[in-house]
Order: sequence, then structure tokens, then C-alpha cells
Amino acid sequence: MVRKEPLERWSIEKSAELYNIRNWSAGYFDINAKGEVIYQYRTKQGLVQVSLMDIIRGIRARGMSFPVLLRISNILDSQISLLHESFRKAIHAFGYKGNYRGVFPIKVNQQQQVLEEISEFGSRYHHGFEAGSKAELLAALAFIKDPEALIICNGYKDSEFIDLGLYATKLGYRCIFVIEMPSEADLILERSRLLQVEPWIGVRIKLASKASGHWTESGGDRSIFGLSLPEVVELVDKLKQEGALSWLRLLHYHVGSQIPNIRDIRSAVQEATRVYTGLVTEGAPMGFVDFGGGLAVDYDGSQTNYHSSRNYTVEEYCADIIETVMSVVDEQNIEHPTIVTESGRFIVAYYSVLIFNILDVTRFTPALPPEKLPDGVNELTQNLFETYQKLSVKNLQESINDAIYYRDQIRDLFKHGDISLRERALAENIFWNIVSQVSEKSRGMKKIPVEIEGIEVALSDIYYGNFSVFQSLPDTWAIDQVFPVMPLHRLDTMPSREAIISDITCDSDGKLDHFIDPHGEKLTLPLHELRGEEEYYVGVFLVGAYQETLGDLHNLLGDTNVVTICVHEDGSYNFVSEIEGDSVADVLSYVEYDIKYIRRRFREMAEQAVSENRITVQERASILKALEDGLDGYTYYEKD
Repeated sequence: MVRKEPLERWSIEKSAELYNIRNWSAGYFDINAKGEVIYQYRTKQGLVQVSLMDIIRGIRARGMSFPVLLRISNILDSQISLLHESFRKAIHAFGYKGNYRGVFPIKVNQQQQVLEEISEFGSRYHHGFEAGSKAELLAALAFIKDPEALIICNGYKDSEFIDLGLYATKLGYRCIFVIEMPSEADLILERSRLLQVEPWIGVRIKLASKASGHWTESGGDRSIFGLSLPEVVELVDKLKQEGALSWLRLLHYHVGSQIPNIRDIRSAVQEATRVYTGLVTEGAPMGFVDFGGGLAVDYDGSQTNYHSSRNYTVEEYCADIIETVMSVVDEQNIEHPTIVTESGRFIVAYYSVLIFNILDVTRFTPALPPEKLPDGVNELTQNLFETYQKLSVKNLQESINDAIYYRDQIRDLFKHGDISLRERALAENIFWNIVSQVSEKSRGMKKIPVEIEGIEVALSDIYYGNFSVFQSLPDTWAIDQVFPVMPLHRLDTMPSREAIISDITCDSDGKLDHFIDPHGEKLTLPLHELRGEEEYYVGVFLVGAYQETLGDLHNLLGDTNVVTICVHEDGSYNFVSEIEGDSVADVLSYVEYDIKYIRRRFREMAEQAVSENRITVQERASILKALEDGLDGYTYYEKD
């Protein structure tokens, strides 16, 4: 669908407003004078800016194909610093006597490079990891080098899991086993005494407080994991009886991954801190209170309590936690605990950008109807044509209602063989011209009839992107998560088309058809006309949390290429790492195909074709080379 040209000249300021980039990007991204999206950060020498298009040119020069997941390590470093420094400021401002320790939940992004960088950048703050399985615990142990950093052991724990943590404790790691169900206590007691290790343990509680949003089912009375308050009291009695109450050091809860409303956070903190003081009163040494995840990312930039946003700043989040904890523990004259949070989404979301090229476009631009209908057409087709001829601003609602009725009747006639294919095509073209005219004439109306609202969506273009929703953006399909999406260049000119974006899977759900908007969501995205052979690049931002972990092999489209850059204070940057995406052979092996068998089968087929004189020996060689190239090739579309 064509967007109307504004009276005044287009500018990068208008693009910044159109895509809301300065509100959702947390200052990390903007648009330069050339109309290209840039990454930026402020140093003592000034503002450093790097064009994503320059990075794209560098990627192409290195022979890598798109799509590419771009990681900017500076952002990861900055987010870790922002979180810790914000807590540090709040602690100082309120005179809090305890400390803050951050831990990264490995489930949010389990890639080795991500854990390596979190460990490196977080070392100055003693930033640790949260592990919910044996595999995640081993990953944490491999990359934690700081003895003061915490390893919070959540999830279902068998003897092997517990033994790993106990041996890690012997080696000097600071592991805390969080009891999430009553039966775990007996197993921890048994293994600890067998291995002669006195562990630190915590208890996860079910709070009555529950937040709103997409990711909050892990909180509330009906949460899957955690102990009810009667079960907590039973645990305390058991530990007292076993002489192990001194092991109880941490209280933990989790009410959601993305909590948009600060009031929900305060309510949960207050309730949990009351439980914490109760445990101290019972004689447990405690010392740590883990408020779990929940620090939200403002995906749409609206700064509201909408599920894809948040109505608070990071500084407000930290201050509210510190103030609430202080108000409760001071009332009971209890020592200020070390505060722990498991902010995973906030740490890694901004760090990754999915970049893909547009392969093609389909436009719903109907050809103009003939000035006169052919002789012998059906009366319904004549009525539809008259509706088109008489359409005006005054009868838009009536016209669209009539057009839909006539179109549906004509389709029924066609199904029963009462009109020809050519007449059906003529009627469809007339109908879409009516829809196009109604959309055009309704623009600027103060009050748009309900029947006409959203009609532009039916006329929107389909831009085909070289990526898979199911592999790279699974939350858009699974839970209708909305990420910021925008073109990465040509932003000094007006985007003249309204479109949805389809991926290259053969699935009707493989599309992006909901986009961020300060007032909610919109159903189309403004994009530019494609220009000949020139590549057109689109970026999906804030995809560092969960997307890589949850991605699947729909249509056997595998992991994308991954490039990580580090930007220096002089504005230069280097490619820290280049990780090749999955080949066709890789993804076939993931689903248990025997690649050797496939090669052998093709050789046999080719040799049989030679023996039957259907191909030459030279053709056999070309065919087998094509097979090898196909197996070694990228699973996504590659241009010659």
C-alpha cells in the first residue's frame, strides 16, 4: 500500500519519530545524517557512532551471507554496568548497609560467547550465574573465575546435580542450592553429609503477589515451583531437627520475566522481605534475598505498564527495592541483607540485532477496471461495477458493505460453475479497486466507520525477508511478542510503502504483522520501494533474550551466522568473532539423518543414470559437486 507524500520535506527526524527509535533503544541506536541506523555510546572524548551499514559492508567483505545476528559487546558491558551502578547509587543514597549481587540466568541466552562476555564484563562487580540444570551448572562453573560471584542453583535437582554443586563448593565456588520443592531438602541433607560439605541453601517461596504481563505465570499461589508458607515453616523445623538451620542463607522468589508495572515489583518485594525477616526471627542466619527476574525491557518505547514496556526507569527499580527492603528490615531491627536479582532480559536484550535482506515483494495494487464491462456478465458483477463507479466520500461504508456482499456471491457462483474464471478474475479486480478507493478516501476523516477501520492492512505489501521467524524470533509466533523492526538505511527519504514481512518458511505463521507503536501496536510497517539489484536491509532489535535459546528448525532452517563487534573510543571497531551458521548437513544431522548415507545414495543414483545413458560421466561429476555444495551451504537464501 502506498503512503501519501507529506507536504514538507522528509528528514531523518521524521524517520526517528516514525520508528520511535529514540524511545525504545535506550540511547544505543539512532540515525545519522546519511539516513543509516547507527550504534552509539558516549566516552570522555565525546560521542562515538558506528553505522550498521558500515558493519554490513564489513560482513559482506568477509564473505558471510545474511541473515546475520549482530552482537555489540559494548552494549552488554554497558547494561551490566548500568544495573550495578544504579544499585550502588541507591545503596549510597538510602544509606543501605548491605550489598548488591547480580546473577545472569543462563536460560535467557545459553550461548558460550555470551556467558564468556558476561563473566568478563561482570567480574568487576562479582556478577554471577543462575543455573537451572546440570548442563547450565557446568557451564557456569566453566566461566566463573571470581570466588565472590554467586552461582544460584535453581530447578529440579537430582543427586548428580547436587554433587556437582557440593564439589564446586569444595573447590571454592559460592554455590547456593535453592529448594524449590519440599523433597529436595532430604536429598541435599543426605548428599551433603555423605560428601562432608556444609552447603549454603536457599528457599524459593510462592508469593501471593502476582504481576501482570506475558511472562508472569511463574508467580502467584499457583506457580509450579516454590514452597508455600506452611511448607517453609516445615522446612525450618526439619533443618532445626537436623542441626542444619545454619545452612539456610537465602530467600528467593520469582514473579515474572518482564514486569511492566513498578507497583507489582514493590508489592512483591515487601511481601518477600516480610518472609525474610520471619526466617531470621526463626534463627536462620540468612544474609541474602533473591528477588529473581522481572526488570523489564521497554520494547515499544511507550514507557507505560503495557506488557511490552515498563513505567519505570532502572534507577527507580533499584531505588524502590532498596527503600522497600530497608523499611521492612529496619522495623524489625534486622541486619540489611545482600540483595540479589536475576536480571537476564535486561542484560542481554539490547546486545543483539537480527539483520536480514529483503528478497522480493508482493504488492496488492490492482489494475484499473475497464471503462465498460464485457457483454453477458452476471448481474452481480454489474452491481459490483456500479458500486465502484458510484463510490464517493459520502457512501464509503455502504460501498464497502455492498462490495463484500457482491464479491462473496460471485465466489459462490464460481464454485458452482455458474461463471467463468475470466469473469471471476474481473470481479476480484473490481472489488480490490473499491477497497483501494475506500482506503484512499477515508484518510483524513475525523471519524472512520468501524467497517473501514484497518482496511489498509488488506492492501499492504508483503516484503519477503531472508530469515525464519521460528529460528530467530520464536516469541513473535509463540506469544505475540513485538520487537522493534525498521530499515537500516535510506532513512533520509520517506518510506512509501506499508507492508508486513514474511520469512522464507512455507508457513502462514512465519511473518511479522504486528509492530511497535507508542499508542499500542500497528499492523503494518512503513518500508521503502526496492531499487533494482540494490540490497535492502531490515533490522529486528532487542532480540538478545531467549530468542536463540527457543529457536527451532522449522523447514530445517538453522542457526544464522553470528558476528560480534567491539567498538573503540576512537570510533574504530573490530570483529571479535565470526560464528558460521548451520549448514544443510548440520541441520540434517540434528534431526538424525545419516549424511554419509545421503552421499552414498546420490552417488549410486548418479552412477545408475550413467549406466542407463541418461547422463554423461562429466554430468555425474557436476551433479555430485552440486550435492556437496548443497550439503555444505547455508540453510538460508544465498545470492550468486
